[in-house]
Amino acid sequence: MAVQQVSDSEFAAQLQQHENVVVKYYADWCGNCRLFSPKFKRLSDSEDFKGIAFLDVNAETSPEARKAAGVTNLPFFAVFKNGQLVDTVAASKEEAVTALINKLKS
Repeated sequence: MAVQQVSDSEFAAQLQQHENVVVKYYADWCGNCRLFSPKFKRLSDSEDFKGIAFLDVNAETSPEARKAAGVTNLPFFAVFKNGQLVDTVAASKEEAVTALINKLKS
């Protein structure tokens, strides 16, 4: 599933529309965020994560979405199941993000 760019106005609807959601919070000035983008896209295309919605949220322009996950650092990742926050990680290591996404499978 392709990575979708969403703002505050679409965030809640995306959480309701999809059972499993992983969100990458980023900022335009964040170098590590930009470096992680191709990895996030590759994860979204992986058969392992079929049926999981991947969202990109600009943490600076979407304060409500940022609050929903308690974003502290960037890049910051959060997984939601049935609209509820399951877990988060502030990391730029693909292994940490993969482990986080795998929590949606249980």
